[in-house]
Amino acid sequence: MKIFNWAYKIFKELGFSELWADYSNLAINIIILIITAYVLDYIFKKVLIIIMAIIAARTKSTFDDFLVANKTAKYVAHLFTLFFVHKTVPIIMKDFVYWEGVFSKGIKFYIIVLSLWIIRSIFNSLKDYLKGKEKYKDKPIDSYIQVIMIALWIYGVIYFILILFDTSFGKLLGAFGAISALILLIFRDTILGFVASIQVTVNDMVRIGDWITMEKYGADGDVVEINLATVKVQNFDNTITTIPTYFLISDSFKNWRGMQDSNGRRMKRSILLKSSSIRFLNDDEVDGLKKIQLIAPYLDRRQQDISKYNESNSIDKSVLINGRNLTNFGIFRKYIDQYIATHPGINKDMMFMCRQLQPTQNGMPLEIYAFVKDKRWVEYEHIMADILDHILASVHYFDMEINEIGAIKIEY
Repeated sequence: MKIFNWAYKIFKELGFSELWADYSNLAINIIILIITAYVLDYIFKKVLIIIMAIIAARTKSTFDDFLVANKTAKYVAHLFTLFFVHKTVPIIMKDFVYWEGVFSKGIKFYIIVLSLWIIRSIFNSLKDYLKGKEKYKDKPIDSYIQVIMIALWIYGVIYFILILFDTSFGKLLGAFGAISALILLIFRDTILGFVASIQVTVNDMVRIGDWITMEKYGADGDVVEINLATVKVQNFDNTITTIPTYFLISDSFKNWRGMQDSNGRRMKRSILLKSSSIRFLNDDEVDGLKKIQLIAPYLDRRQQDISKYNESNSIDKSVLINGRNLTNFGIFRKYIDQYIATHPGINKDMMFMCRQLQPTQNGMPLEIYAFVKDKRWVEYEHIMADILDHILASVHYFDMEINEIGAIKIEY
């Protein structure tokens, strides 16, 4: 007991008793402040959430519904509480300058972070709202928001450093200049993605919903998401391919949007015919082909023109090669032209034709070039298949043969 009394006497003489009392009062004040802040935060949060829910229920716009879903009211309630604490701390810590500075800096840091969270929740609500609008469904809204949030976070980090070290913006900028090379190395992909995202948006290269093909990365499907770093493509086999955004600038890819926005989808098919089966036709053979209704008027007209020319020039027709003649290959081409021109699935306002290609060692290529009205994949394939089936079945009527080596070439 004597030892305790002696220790307490020394403690009191050194002034520790008053210091203990001061810190006890400070601790009590801090506890009271924490409890008060918690109660206020709970009240603010409940009131704001209820008010926001009532407003969302009574308005026709869905934007406020998204604000509720993204917890904007909750973050704003925290902000009100922080402002209360920020104003109260200098009062309860007026005798503790050091701790007042520490607490004030901590509160300012939290206010910065919370403000950024509030802005992010508002932007997320705006993103969800705009994606529900037909006008903005194909726009890379994620990229825009990410660019803005990166800029705001950079500003927040700068402000954070200024508060932490009590320095000026000029000194901080000088320090950043000294380590700029390191910053560029660390954030290389982010910077490249940022620049590429701006170029993709400004040049309207890709939109959400576009069908793109990028063979180098195995992408062949619809773009489902565009953000600052990546572009997500859902392939037709339902797999997902992720492509870095800046690869859309540095590498080549095919965007099928032009086809989808046009009035037809191109079909380009070529068949190989045996060169040995191509020959001249005599009058009896031409008369036999007049039974084919699509080319009967053409044959009448051409036969008259050819006969008139040969007679006026005294052509010896005992040998077919003399003068002008019809060939089975030429008549077959004309038949395909007429067939395409009358097919209901072909857009007649766009180019269509049947043409010869450069002869090959495998035979004579005959190409059908036209645009199908129905651009939907399944229907498009069915129409193309019907046309090709008919053409392949028609070959023998013209006494021609398909070359089985590389018989059909397909190109979209």
